[in-house]
Amino acid sequence: MKQNKYDDVLFFNEYKKMPRSIGGLEATGEWPVFQQMLPNMREKRVLDLGCGFGWHCRYAKEQGARAVVGVDISERMLERAREETKHHSITYKRTAIEDIEFAPDSFDIVISSLAFHYVKTIDVVFYKVFQLLKRGGAFVFSVEHPIFTSQSAQDWYYDSDGNRLHWPVDNYQTEGIRHTMFLTENVEKYHRTISTYMNDLIKAGFRVTKVSEPKPHSGMLDKQGMEDEIRRPMFLLVAAEKQ
Repeated sequence: MKQNKYDDVLFFNEYKKMPRSIGGLEATGEWPVFQQMLPNMREKRVLDLGCGFGWHCRYAKEQGARAVVGVDISERMLERAREETKHHSITYKRTAIEDIEFAPDSFDIVISSLAFHYVKTIDVVFYKVFQLLKRGGAFVFSVEHPIFTSQSAQDWYYDSDGNRLHWPVDNYQTEGIRHTMFLTENVEKYHRTISTYMNDLIKAGFRVTKVSEPKPHSGMLDKQGMEDEIRRPMFLLVAAEKQ
């Protein structure tokens, strides 16, 4: 059974309060780097896996994409995405990422933002993405960094006064499910190493073209707590192409 936490009312209401849920792409620390890793989208067919509120779908259309498909397991997320979307060439489809079924060579670009760490069988997803991409197609995605996902707590180590001393890393080589506290209790995420991400891409047939571990952009560092975000990577961004 695939967890669908975003259709839980309490979880969804908390998620709506997050800065990235309110401010969109510009409110996310990793967006400037992710944006630079994206190819030219003009007249391209784009697939967004784990599209959420549809921010990346609408961006793709604004960049001249011919058609865009957003996939998400959450009906609440898709309902919000449809409300915010005015372009008729953007289609939203409810399905789990692992269950996507599209004809071979259907898309020029596949993107995914912070969704794959909810997926158990990432090797299967990478294989499916390779099949549905056209030759020379681009695959760009972000995930929570393996340093961030290695421990279920996903939190700093504090001193007795509540100061953040360091970010603990343990059980890094032990891949698998983590029961985390994100907004509400018991959010299931899947930890895997950087090498697993890279090797599964290569096994699927991709050529990795760029890897980034971005820190928050300068415009965000004056916000509370953001100065600590440069002490360890929170996100892993990867760009690849179908050879």
